[in-house]
Amino acid sequence: MKKENIIEFFKRLQAIEPEPKGELDYVNPFTLLVAVVLSAQATDVGVNKATPALFAAADTPEKMVAIGEDKIRHHIKTIGLFNAKAKNVYKLSQILIDEHNSEVPQDRDTLVKLPGVGRKTANVVLSMAFGIPTIAVDTHIFRVSNRTGMAKGKTVEKVEEKLEKVVPDEYKFHCHHWMILHGRYICKARKPDCGKCPVYDLCAFKDKSA
Repeated sequence: MKKENIIEFFKRLQAIEPEPKGELDYVNPFTLLVAVVLSAQATDVGVNKATPALFAAADTPEKMVAIGEDKIRHHIKTIGLFNAKAKNVYKLSQILIDEHNSEVPQDRDTLVKLPGVGRKTANVVLSMAFGIPTIAVDTHIFRVSNRTGMAKGKTVEKVEEKLEKVVPDEYKFHCHHWMILHGRYICKARKPDCGKCPVYDLCAFKDKSA
């Protein structure tokens, strides 16, 4: 995709949603971190159903450790992979207490050392909790990047690397959410809703439908 088309792509998405927000519910950086860990291979809707009771009981690392792994598991049992996720949430809470003064680190390399935290999770936390412009490539962004021709790559790392280079600085902070929303509601996995697409003419997807 040409530079002028990329600028136009984000200009149009910005016009539709000037201040896009993530769809996960949270109350502070810690609960955001937990919510993003829980959202792996799960829907935001499903996570949001489970977390109100969990966060009411534990919205700090100390409280999370205090309620224990069994109670964490009980609160998130409706979410996929809940056993492993409960273990990770408990462990990362303990590490935050022991090594980070109960604060969520504002550094990607430190974040990815926490249990259950990968590069995508770290990038989401840095962006949403601390306002650091990062591009967290999830399945939606991976699909939209490849379909449109904006940033083609066979791995999420490659796509992230290319997006970092081609997305203009003025759009970097919100581009993550614009692309997720576009992929979730219009450029869907099975059948993109091309008839409602605001960037139809800029897209290089060969199988576009009118």
